[in-house]
Amino acid sequence: MDKSLLSKTAAAMMTPGKGVLAADESAGTCEKRFQSVNVDCTEENRRTYRGLLFTTPGVSQYISGVILHDETLRQSGNDGATFPAYLAKNGIVPGIKVDKGVVQIPLAQAGEKVTEGLDGLDKRMAEYFKLGARFAKWRAVITIGDGIPSHTCIYANAHALARYAGACQAASIVPMIEPEVLLDGSHTIERCEEVTEATLRATFAALAAYNVSFEHTILKASMVVSGNACSRQAGVDEVAERTLRVLKRTVPASLPGVVFLSGGQSDEAATAHLDAMNRMGAPWPLTFSYSRALQNPALKAWSGKAANYAAAQKAFAHRARMNGLASQGKWKPEAEKAA
Repeated sequence: MDKSLLSKTAAAMMTPGKGVLAADESAGTCEKRFQSVNVDCTEENRRTYRGLLFTTPGVSQYISGVILHDETLRQSGNDGATFPAYLAKNGIVPGIKVDKGVVQIPLAQAGEKVTEGLDGLDKRMAEYFKLGARFAKWRAVITIGDGIPSHTCIYANAHALARYAGACQAASIVPMIEPEVLLDGSHTIERCEEVTEATLRATFAALAAYNVSFEHTILKASMVVSGNACSRQAGVDEVAERTLRVLKRTVPASLPGVVFLSGGQSDEAATAHLDAMNRMGAPWPLTFSYSRALQNPALKAWSGKAANYAAAQKAFAHRARMNGLASQGKWKPEAEKAA
């Protein structure tokens, strides 16, 4: 465990004005995204599309790190350099998604899932370090529904996150822990706040029990929002206030920073919520780690056509810049119209 390297990595990831691009979609998730723009989900098309994002001119002004899929970590760009080497050369920290997806928890209620991937993780971490990864991500999924999540579900995921984080730090890789409370459902924002607080309390208790260093851990948090089918959708300020309240109650001040997932929010909503939180202030740097909310316009602009490459990169750079501003509390809605 190289604490000096871990500190350096975490500080680079939380560089002011920058955030993390989540480009770690599985082939299955990529297929759904590509189908929306009528593009075949081949390995070459995935390589081309991700290369488009990584080589966007000037994007390192707003992107501090990229979460890669195992496939992408091993691929190279058109210049022959591996993607991790290209990113590192351009001042962007390469990361890797290491979890193996979710499964139903035995004897738990339907919809209660736990993330797999702990078996053999130590060996995979050593390999990922050699391939250039300096941080990793593990996603847990917490569903709100009738009588769920249960204590069993929350604690099963908290302990998996803690074991993963320990394996990361032992390999001198910064763990990004992602206990995502899904926005799917008709639940109120009050219920989301309650579940998010319980989830984060359990997660940090488990991290402490497994001797994980908070100073070398990044939280990837979901925002406290109304369920997407709830009749009352909370406004921007309420989302920001409730999210910050939960974080202040549960997250150690020693964490290098917090990044947020967009979780199915619209592009501009994710940006507005992040901006509002930064205007209110927090004990840690707050920034973004978005997938769809960064990539949607670029994917639509590209649509699998080489002639659209420049337009797609322009769309991606714009969203990265907007979120870079939001991470400093400097975003304004009128900036969107100026694109």
